[in-house]
Amino acid sequence: MEKQLKMVVFDMAGTTVNENNVVYKTLRNAINEAGHNFSLDEVLAEGAGKEKKQAIRSVLKTYGNIEDEELTQQIYGNFITQLTAAYAIEDILPQPNAIELFTALKEREILTVLNTGYDRATAQSIIDKLGWKEGVDFDGLVTASDVSLNRPDPAMIHFAMKRFNITDSAEVVKVGDSIIDIEEGQNAGCSLSIGITTGAHTATQLESAHPDMIIGNLIDLLLLINPKN
Repeated sequence: MEKQLKMVVFDMAGTTVNENNVVYKTLRNAINEAGHNFSLDEVLAEGAGKEKKQAIRSVLKTYGNIEDEELTQQIYGNFITQLTAAYAIEDILPQPNAIELFTALKEREILTVLNTGYDRATAQSIIDKLGWKEGVDFDGLVTASDVSLNRPDPAMIHFAMKRFNITDSAEVVKVGDSIIDIEEGQNAGCSLSIGITTGAHTATQLESAHPDMIIGNLIDLLLLINPKN
């Protein structure tokens, strides 16, 4: 990289967090309880990475030709209730090598920021269950409820840059498991927008967004970083 790397922005579920797609399984259930029969693959294809109300809107419009804001709000309320219950009992684990990568980035004085299409309460509940601490295991968290515009708009990345006084997006890398993650990084002007195959979208799906690279494990990111960065 020509610019000195200062920050890596990682998506959460599917990228740094392994929750076995519980979010999208719960989202599918909430939508289908409103009288539909969408598959998990359909929900992942249209909803992955998006703020969750927007994910519901996208699934309903794409597969049901439905645009109904009242219905969206009802489904979202049901989704949050079910998700809270699911997180109380489901195993939530770091993705392989997540902590090892965070530690290696810290040694290189590169900031680790998590961003997500969840609201802050949901994101924090996941982090708490993992036992991660902001300022210790990672440097910052940006959620969909912290900004007014949703992915693929770069608002969350810009929010993180402002917080850490980074003015040049070429000093930032974005890593995520969905098409919309890659588009977010591209729209922010990140030096690299990297797809990872550990979550929602397949390598073929990720390739459709033209990422700079696709990796299969978080630790592969270190191959792109100069040890003396």
